[in-house]
Amino acid sequence: MEHKKEKGHLIEKVLPESIAAELGIEPGDRLLSIGGNQIGDIFDYQYYMEDTYVEILIEKPDGGQWLLEVDKDEDEDLGVVFDNGLMDEYRSCHNRCIFCFIDQMPPGMRETLYFKDDDSRLSFLQGNYVTLTNMSEHDLDRIIRYRLSPINISFQTMNPALRCRMLNNRFAGEALKKVDRLYEAGIAMNGQIVLCKGVNDGQELIFSIRELMRYLPHLESVSVVPVGLSRYREGLYPLEPFDREDAREVLSVISDFQKEAVERYGIHFVHASDEWYILAGQELPCAENYDGYLQLENGVGLLRLLLDEFEEAMEELREDNRERGMAVPQREVSIATGKLAFPYISEMSQRVMQEYPRISVHVHEIRNDFFGEKITVSGLITGQDLIAQLKGKRLGERLLLPINMLRAGEDVFLDDVTVPELEKTLQVKTDIVKSSGYDFVNAVLGKDRIDE
Repeated sequence: MEHKKEKGHLIEKVLPESIAAELGIEPGDRLLSIGGNQIGDIFDYQYYMEDTYVEILIEKPDGGQWLLEVDKDEDEDLGVVFDNGLMDEYRSCHNRCIFCFIDQMPPGMRETLYFKDDDSRLSFLQGNYVTLTNMSEHDLDRIIRYRLSPINISFQTMNPALRCRMLNNRFAGEALKKVDRLYEAGIAMNGQIVLCKGVNDGQELIFSIRELMRYLPHLESVSVVPVGLSRYREGLYPLEPFDREDAREVLSVISDFQKEAVERYGIHFVHASDEWYILAGQELPCAENYDGYLQLENGVGLLRLLLDEFEEAMEELREDNRERGMAVPQREVSIATGKLAFPYISEMSQRVMQEYPRISVHVHEIRNDFFGEKITVSGLITGQDLIAQLKGKRLGERLLLPINMLRAGEDVFLDDVTVPELEKTLQVKTDIVKSSGYDFVNAVLGKDRIDE
């Protein structure tokens, strides 16, 4: 029997001292409409809640309906949490991209890791990148009407025929026309190109960047990231990893376009992710080259920002020491990180030990045996690799791990190993460290805050 979809949106929580609490709205109630408008998802809700006077229709669990009049400040929220943060079903991706990392996942992992999203709403809420192939005209109209921005777009290539082949979707080239509507409406955008060797690099990359520059200034940035290749690629498109010479060629192309963009528009526009500089054996650019770090989630400028924040944190500590004569207690800690960040974390640790001789830091480079050695980022390191490679090592009184190793808001690694399980096996207390250079210094020194 087909399940009947219930009306409205279930309210899971009501925040204390909120408008909803004052109105008598309770968990278990359903929001039916705002100002007579049906609410399809979180974007409709946020849009209609912007007015200073709204009429809200609530349905109680017994079926009774309350029409509530609300006078409030502009943009003030009701103060409710819905059982579904999107207030709608999540939209899955219908493409079969030749570079998709989810297709390279091993079997037997938790079901949520295999879900491919291509939901434009998550682009605004979580910063996800979307291909536009799953975006309807209704979605496009709402983005323009509600002035939602920025939207993050996975371009991959501006060659329509090649895009169809890369995404294995015959509509993928046509979907690029939606960028024109977003541009004409003045919607801010960011883009990414996942570069695949022998596919969309070389002259194709040059063509794509040239085409994307036409969308300045509304297209604010474009990142170029190398395809991630796990060891689970049997039956998939035969992609090859980039080598040092490839990386230098990619950086040369990007550098030429950056010079042009700075001269014409005052911004660098196109950015290489950190992996390219490390693979090429070249120094990271200075902070000014990143135009305000618009694409940190793509690993663009992440290491530069970390290093600069580290320098600032160390200088603040020096000033603090001069003013108050702070004494740092003896402390021994260890840090586990991926191959990509290992040289930088090691350098920072050495700097701390030179300045504070009572601090001892052991930095361990974790090889990614789970996904394969070509995967070098710390965010894809599993609990089982940490256990296998740290067992028997000198770990000190604390093991420091970057927060991106864990599921958001939880203490679980990608392979479902938990932090308590890791601590029990390795017999060491674990501290999860946020991604800034300040947090790094605080964690190593055992300080809660630098400015205390």
